[in-house]
Amino acid sequence: MLLTKEQQAILDGAQGETMAKVMKTMVMYGDAFEAEKLVPITSEYNHLVTSFGLKVMSPVYDLMQQLLDAGVMSGQKFSVDPRPLDKNVPASFLQNFVFNKFMYTKQDFYEDQLEKLGLKDDKAFTCTCYMDEVGNQPKKGDILSWAESSAVVYANSVLGARCNRNSGIIDIMGSIVGFVPYFGLLTDDGRKADWVIKIQTTKKPEAQLLGSAIGVKVMEDVPYVIGLDQWIGTELNDEAKSYLKDFGAATASNGAVGLYHIENLTPEAVELGEDLIRPDAKEYIIDDAELQRVQDNYPVIWKNPDAAPKLCFLGCPHLSLQQMKDWTDKIEAGLAASGKKKVVIPTVLTAAPGVLEAFNQTEYADRLKATGVITSYICPLMYMNNPLCKTMPVITSSNKLRTYTSARYYKDDEILAAITKGGK
Repeated sequence: MLLTKEQQAILDGAQGETMAKVMKTMVMYGDAFEAEKLVPITSEYNHLVTSFGLKVMSPVYDLMQQLLDAGVMSGQKFSVDPRPLDKNVPASFLQNFVFNKFMYTKQDFYEDQLEKLGLKDDKAFTCTCYMDEVGNQPKKGDILSWAESSAVVYANSVLGARCNRNSGIIDIMGSIVGFVPYFGLLTDDGRKADWVIKIQTTKKPEAQLLGSAIGVKVMEDVPYVIGLDQWIGTELNDEAKSYLKDFGAATASNGAVGLYHIENLTPEAVELGEDLIRPDAKEYIIDDAELQRVQDNYPVIWKNPDAAPKLCFLGCPHLSLQQMKDWTDKIEAGLAASGKKKVVIPTVLTAAPGVLEAFNQTEYADRLKATGVITSYICPLMYMNNPLCKTMPVITSSNKLRTYTSARYYKDDEILAAITKGGK
């Protein structure tokens, strides 16, 4: 790897032993992927994936403390993934005991470390840091050092920033030293499409289901999607961005997609069109039958497959303000149609603290509260990341949550029927 004089000086200890170790980490990371050089990070803010104070993560806390003791700070202020705990989210006595006495016992300690290291503010806990209400939205062409998979794929695809799917801790290392290795999705060639995906459905495909199908098929490759613009338009408005947020999260979790292009919609597809497609790109046709096949093949890992749902999570990744409003309208209409006043399954809608604050200033907030739905800033995945949830029948419309936990996936209209009418 070719280093600049500045980079070599840091590696040689010009800024102290700790910074030299950070630089060595980034150099070794780059060497592993045959990167030719390190390039400067250009985004205003960073984003960290590790937000949870799990007791078993003591090496992380030790590392953070070494950085703080050496006076090493993040080169950028940063946002971080959602908090794992919220007393407003339904949980049994035993679950709360496990959460607070065994699992997340270091939460306050870790958040104090994050604040000292450069946390943007106490509301910057979300996987959707790019929301306007959060304020961490990179510009087109910005070089990032992120690790959160759903945020990486959104930043690359919808915003046109450049970021590899880094690992946790690498995200903060890059921000501290100010450089990341130049390979993969940072390069022009690495952003070319290996697959052409042709959408031939008879109706607007469910974002989470379509993303799942593509992620499973292409894995870490870059897909170029043709025909989706007929369903979501050619303008990156709030509705389209919310759709792509959920679509991308599913491609990233059901596969390992870090970038996708949507014909006539995403920035690079609009700018470069089919020049983004490699000559030897493979083809995948998605129609109604293919989406149904994908959904039918999801495993049901509930202890009792026929159990009645006990909890519903909506918002993984976190919901946008428009999605919060849309769900309020749909839940009210569903309850009116079924002759009920409140949801029949405990239901939690999750969003960034800033989004929830904005939502609470609208007339939708009281309307949603009247339906019995709970709003929270929690990370549903972290809530379910405990042994007790394996026997708990939870439903969701999030393919990311389905992939990483025992939650069972249903499409939005199926979820709506379940929480407003009953059944599953």
